[in-house]
Amino acid sequence: MLRRPLFWGVVLLATALAATLAGDDLSFFPFLLMLVGGWCFGFAFVGLTLRMPPRTGVPLHIGVAVVLAAFMIVVVEFAGPWLGTLPEPVRAVVVVLQMSAIPAAGWIWLGLLSRVTSAMGHRDSAKRPPAVPRTWERAPSGDGSELHVEAVEMRMRALTLAIIGMVVPAGLVAFVLMVAFDDLAMRLGPRIVIVALGLIVGLPVYVVFTALARRRSVPTVIAFGNDELRLAVGSVHHRIAYRDLDHLLWRPRSDYARIEVRADGVDLSLLLGLVKPARGVERGLPDLPKRVFRRLELSGLSVERSRRDEVVTFSRPGRRSPSERGRGGRRSASRS
Repeated sequence: MLRRPLFWGVVLLATALAATLAGDDLSFFPFLLMLVGGWCFGFAFVGLTLRMPPRTGVPLHIGVAVVLAAFMIVVVEFAGPWLGTLPEPVRAVVVVLQMSAIPAAGWIWLGLLSRVTSAMGHRDSAKRPPAVPRTWERAPSGDGSELHVEAVEMRMRALTLAIIGMVVPAGLVAFVLMVAFDDLAMRLGPRIVIVALGLIVGLPVYVVFTALARRRSVPTVIAFGNDELRLAVGSVHHRIAYRDLDHLLWRPRSDYARIEVRADGVDLSLLLGLVKPARGVERGLPDLPKRVFRRLELSGLSVERSRRDEVVTFSRPGRRSPSERGRGGRRSASRS
């Protein structure tokens, strides 16, 4: 629940509404909550449409983007006199919805722009040989299979905070620009302003973030042997026996494709979705070999599968956390 942007959007907007009803109308604190809360809703909606089949996700994405833009136009252009007649609590709700709709609409339209550029890329790629998925290779030692990738060592919590750290300053910059160019913004209308802010503020922030993430990527080797998992992250090497593995998450699809590993002395989260693969190679990870499932289950790990993005999670029931066992327990993972 705590990792879902929709949950945080509800919490933040509820807090902003409470502050507004208390008389703190559009001061910095509730305004910030409205911006971040609205972005959480937009982020959750775009993620939902991307997980849906294209025949339903694309029309839904377009429809909500158009309706939200129309709502903002109507409120800004025609609802001023009507809003003045509303009771104070109702007007506070409208203000919160209006302000939170700005970052939500901006993110939704950026997602729509991403769909358009992706479709154009697919059209151009039709003239090129199709990208091939990553495949497992036989380990040089003959012990299992290995995979060579570029990855960023980053937890999902850190990624979420980084995204929020981009959205909040970008929202403040957008607010300053709207105040500074108020007359121009009123002449252009909300729809043009949203698109312009997305291109002027949102797109550069996204480009800078992805560039910084790719600079942090390091060559990584993931190898599943007969009895152990071997990870080489840059110059750091880990060897973890399957019987000592506490947690393994394998997410092969989406922009959040990653592998998470926890054992005694090892706690890694390697993101691959942030790194652009080599030319002609598909983004993401291949599915785990069937023999790996058998080996991990024989070592006492239970497996859970998620239909969404084909996430596979292995965990060891009843095992204490690595931090608890690290105080006095035997170190089962070697690091060099």
